[in-house]
Amino acid sequence: MPHNGNQGAADLENSAPPVKPRSRLAVIALILAVVALVAAVAAGFGHRFGWWSFGTGFTVLRNATIVALAGVVLAVIGAYQTRPRGHRRGMPWALAALAIAAATAAVPLSWLWIATRVPPIHDISTDTENPPQFVAILPLRADAPNSARYGGAAVAAQQHRAYPDIRPLLLHMPAARVFTAAEFTARDLGWHIVAADLSAGRIEATDTTFWFGFTDDIVVRIAPQPDGTLRVDARSESRVGRSDVGANARRLHRFLHGLAHRLKTEA
Repeated sequence: MPHNGNQGAADLENSAPPVKPRSRLAVIALILAVVALVAAVAAGFGHRFGWWSFGTGFTVLRNATIVALAGVVLAVIGAYQTRPRGHRRGMPWALAALAIAAATAAVPLSWLWIATRVPPIHDISTDTENPPQFVAILPLRADAPNSARYGGAAVAAQQHRAYPDIRPLLLHMPAARVFTAAEFTARDLGWHIVAADLSAGRIEATDTTFWFGFTDDIVVRIAPQPDGTLRVDARSESRVGRSDVGANARRLHRFLHGLAHRLKTEA
């Protein structure tokens, strides 16, 4: 007996596979990932804009990392639930949550990983016996928790073990040429020049990080030596925090390598 149109439509409807329910874990994971991302971004910029102290900022960042890790776990479970043969839908939600949460947790976890491998110091100098001294920058550090006074032999020993390649540049060039190249190199690195005294052979500058807005201070000393060479020393120190997570050493590496490259290409 032939089927009528309504009967055929009913048969097609009954034969269609049921719609899978959306994975709640995937949805929750995405919410956690977004919350963690917003909190992590706010942690740094909140300190940069003066909304709270760096201690509060780090507390917010730590909690954001925990939330992000929870989001990673739930996203993995949600992705399993929403696999092609799974009983839930929402794979895009789970994958988006996994990407956002993993990226959010990656930065603070990388800092933690680096912190376990570098010494807990925040003052790096190419000359640890007679470090270059801050002069013009001292008033800017008046309220800084970290003293501008060098930490002495204990800090020097830790630096030499961790960063044996932080050494002065020894050059056979006119002082004025090296001084100009050093100032241009500092500006190329985005440093703010506070003072540049050619007669004293001293350049002082600050470098501010983008996210948390931490300001570190740098002094470059260019001095002739008894053997006729010209010695370039540099020192970089953080105003806050016990450990710089290697930031000051990386800054001096970039400056010294940049200066050497500039002098070489200008020769």
